[in-house]
Amino acid sequence: MGIRSKLGAIAFCLTCLLLHVHRASSSAEVVKKLSVTFAKAMDACKKELNVGDHILQEMQNFWREEYDLVHRDTGCMLTCMAAKHDLIVLTEDRMHHENAHAFAKAHGADDDLAKQIVTMLHDCETDNPQQEDFCLRALAVAKCFKTKIHALKWAPSMEELLSEVMSDM
Repeated sequence: MGIRSKLGAIAFCLTCLLLHVHRASSSAEVVKKLSVTFAKAMDACKKELNVGDHILQEMQNFWREEYDLVHRDTGCMLTCMAAKHDLIVLTEDRMHHENAHAFAKAHGADDDLAKQIVTMLHDCETDNPQQEDFCLRALAVAKCFKTKIHALKWAPSMEELLSEVMSDM
């Protein structure tokens, strides 16, 4: 293999790597935007559900990889917030796929990324057996989704999120 061929192969590999990094960073930006908008329902749900400060603390630490979501009321809070954005069908205890897809696209996702996000959420719903307690099911789905997002390196930093949320207030 000549020097030109080697340089061409290296350039091709670097281009592929840059495209992958750009895709990951743009995906992370979409997840950040989704999270900021999703969090806008927090105050209304806090009042509606009358949750304690420990739940707000859990919500603030949601994307921290080392933080374990453990409280049932966090699942209730997430369900309330999803309902405020028309992302779930409450009568069927499931995600509203079309609305979730549109929500992702409205926050910068292209069609493929929106499908990927909805598929991850759907897989998490499917992987967690139906439970009588919808809040516990929502908590399990959230934990699963959080794990998948971290595996893809798309999780936003909490510092960035809090800064964005505070600037919107």
